[in-house]
Amino acid sequence: MIHQLAYVHKKAEIGKNVTVEPFTTISADVKIGEGTWIGPNVTIMDGARIGKNCKIFPGAVISAVPQDLKFQGEYTTLEIGDNTTVREACTLNRGTTAKGKTVIKNNCLLMTYTHIAHDCEIGNNCIIGNASQIAGEVVMEDFAILSGLSGVHQFVRIGQHSFISGASRVGKDVPPYTIAAHDPLSYVGINLVGLQRRKFEKKILTEIKDCYRILYQSKLNYANAVAKIEAEIPQSNERDAIICFVKNSDRGIMKGFNKMR
Repeated sequence: MIHQLAYVHKKAEIGKNVTVEPFTTISADVKIGEGTWIGPNVTIMDGARIGKNCKIFPGAVISAVPQDLKFQGEYTTLEIGDNTTVREACTLNRGTTAKGKTVIKNNCLLMTYTHIAHDCEIGNNCIIGNASQIAGEVVMEDFAILSGLSGVHQFVRIGQHSFISGASRVGKDVPPYTIAAHDPLSYVGINLVGLQRRKFEKKILTEIKDCYRILYQSKLNYANAVAKIEAEIPQSNERDAIICFVKNSDRGIMKGFNKMR
């Protein structure tokens, strides 16, 4: 159902059972999957690709041009997967020539006033808390949670199943399965509650703990710590994810917590 007070360009592709509430504007180069609800006063601009059964709440601006001086009007997109909720007044920008698109995958929750800048990649089942601001080309892996009022520096990578506490300044990469807190942002343990909720086996939880005990408490540099993990911790998908993340961190990973700081 498209309300008579909404504007939907005739070239926009609107799926079955989509609801568009009054005072919403949808541009020509837009595709919206079936069953999606678009609330009132939403602006959906060219390049938006929205999946099935999404919910877009009032005041959101979807696929606005990037706030990046290198952007020269090139064709780029903003892609939102299925079953994702975008709450009030979120601003989601499309890509630049860097990657060509901004991607937010399936089953995500973007709370009120979230900003996601150009060329970001947000994985499946991610949660972004109220008023969090994510700069360009950030990668957030599956099941990661960013609590409210947090700011993420450009090019940062946030690992899968990690949890970042509220009002955090995220300037370094956050490895998978961890909790990040304090200022400066530091490792304070593994995300035990989240991992237990997702049915991780006790044996795997112990091995994840052992990996981070070596990485953060052995007093080895990261290269030697990774070598020790490879030698001492049995191979598993989780161990390999940690090793791969640390080895491929361009910005460097967050430090361990030090009470003296």
